[in-house]
Amino acid sequence: MDIKEQIEKVVNKVKNDDGFKADFKKDPVKAVEKVAGVDIPDGMVDKLVAGVQAKLGADKAEDALDKLKKLF
Repeated sequence: MDIKEQIEKVVNKVKNDDGFKADFKKDPVKAVEKVAGVDIPDGMVDKLVAGVQAKLGADKAEDALDKLKKLF
């Protein structure tokens, strides 16, 4: 399983599906396993969840920076 690929899949689903976004906020482990379609070992699912959360945080920071740039 390619962790980076799975992270991108989950990030895209969070961004484009409000129902899934709510599921991810409520129970990120179940949400990640739902997208992957398989039961993921605990150590790996923790890495996936952390990667998704980091990516979402980075995307929000980038969006904020883009908006800030437009002001100047």
